[in-house]
Amino acid sequence: MTSSHFFEKDRKEKLDEIVKFANLTSDERKILENGGGIGFEQADKMVENAIGTFSFPLGIATNFVINKKEYLIPMVIEEPSVIAAASKAAKIAKIHGGFTMQNNESFSIGQIQVVNVDVKEAIPKVLQHSKEILELVNSKSTTLYKIGKGAKEVLCKEIATESGPMLIVELLIDVGDAMGANVTNTMCEVVAPLIEKITGGKTLLKILSNYSTRRMVSGTAIFDKDDLGGEQTVDKIILAYQFADNDEYRAVTHNKGIMNGIIAVANATGQDTRAIEAAAHAYAARTGRYRSLTQWSKDKNGNLIGKIALPLSVGIVGGIINVHPTAKICTKIMQIQSASELACVIVAVGLAQNLSAIRALSSEGIQKGHMRLHARNIAAAAGATPDQIDAIAKKMAQEGKISINRAKELLGKQ
Repeated sequence: MTSSHFFEKDRKEKLDEIVKFANLTSDERKILENGGGIGFEQADKMVENAIGTFSFPLGIATNFVINKKEYLIPMVIEEPSVIAAASKAAKIAKIHGGFTMQNNESFSIGQIQVVNVDVKEAIPKVLQHSKEILELVNSKSTTLYKIGKGAKEVLCKEIATESGPMLIVELLIDVGDAMGANVTNTMCEVVAPLIEKITGGKTLLKILSNYSTRRMVSGTAIFDKDDLGGEQTVDKIILAYQFADNDEYRAVTHNKGIMNGIIAVANATGQDTRAIEAAAHAYAARTGRYRSLTQWSKDKNGNLIGKIALPLSVGIVGGIINVHPTAKICTKIMQIQSASELACVIVAVGLAQNLSAIRALSSEGIQKGHMRLHARNIAAAAGATPDQIDAIAKKMAQEGKISINRAKELLGKQ
């Protein structure tokens, strides 16, 4: 594992430790040293009308122990303090064994919309033909079927709309280590003619749902009360959580902090961040009111207990991870063996990030640490050279005057 003072090392020393920890090749190290991105030729194949590429910082969160395994976790994010905060929370959780996470299923949900149909009469017909439907869709993905995956179940539901009742036929598809969007969409399109024949209706939309409630990830961690600052701090954190769980305006910002951690790891590993965000926020509103994605309480010893649960659809095969060299390396750094493992890591980081955010908010306030790091960006924007940035940022933070104008004044005095 890396040293406990990883953050104090220079870039070369950090890379040395990462290369050793993850057994990276010299070519993989060069990719990280050279910015870790993609060239224009690769970008031009990914999107339309490409004109260049756009880079974000790639950092490493440390101290994470998840399901008894130690991790270095790559995070891609532009916001200051996130990586440091997650690492600090993980260090506190480590005292009591780290994060215990669970992710038992990898079922994608495909939906076929059927209109112009007697729904109540059609549902039993569809269910009676479940075997035929499953055989058809699985015939289009021999890879999944050969490894015991593929479509497993057919479900039906009726929804009421302004245009009248609609039948929604759903396929539950075990996509294994893939995110599964392409195979799910393909299966939905393949089976549509058969659904029409069975029901006598007309199929319209045939597409996966990103509300991946059959890919739930949950977990917990105990945070030592003494390392948090005492039981009084624990009580403040619980009160802060209760605010978020009972007020939508606070809950949105509270959950945004969770997603700071989740999306940073998702970015680093080439995941569909829009799908992840949409599913998480839908789940937060599942009771009819938007609430916290985490729950906080304390045990009989006064230690803080954090819990988290959300739907998360990720993959380690297919998609961008096949073509983006840095996404491949980031997955290797974490030594990920399955999509389920990656999901557990991502959500653990979300829990850690939430702890750090509400701890700061309920004690010294979030701006003290955040603005100290933000001051470096301001100093750079004001024209400070790399060897001037830290001194200018430190001075502004001490004064409590962090602005472009103040940075320029300080630069003028040097």
